[in-house]
Amino acid sequence: MRIELTRRLASFCLLAAASSVMALASQSPPVRSDQEVLIQLERDWDAAFQRRDARFVESVLADEFIATYSDGSRGDKATEVKIATEFNQQVDERRLDDFIVKVYRDTAVVWFTQHLIGPVKGRPTEVTYRYVDVWVIRGGRWLCVASQSTRVTPPPA
Repeated sequence: MRIELTRRLASFCLLAAASSVMALASQSPPVRSDQEVLIQLERDWDAAFQRRDARFVESVLADEFIATYSDGSRGDKATEVKIATEFNQQVDERRLDDFIVKVYRDTAVVWFTQHLIGPVKGRPTEVTYRYVDVWVIRGGRWLCVASQSTRVTPPPA
């Protein structure tokens, strides 16, 4: 009888421990893939421009960041932060899509399309850009080291 009681007590303790582990596991946030993290960083960077959040933009750029803009000009981290601070264009709708994310150990390349709709000289206008961003992991965080944007011209009507 004593052995049976000990077995029941051990089974109960094991069941209680397993329930505790399961409860803790269900409370922890799901683990996100590098691809998901990078897509969210791109979306957050885009949103930061809309709200002129230079602090966020600065936080995702590596010190040696270089951008090549759609007009062919280049800018560094300071230029990109300044653009974010001074952003003053009305954008009625913005959408990022067509994400392709390739991760190579501590480096990643992200391709995506940005669609912007807003007034230009009083007329609703849609502009589309394609981006290629290069990210590296530093100190456990993804930081962007390079960005290239290209304006997509619509086909002739």
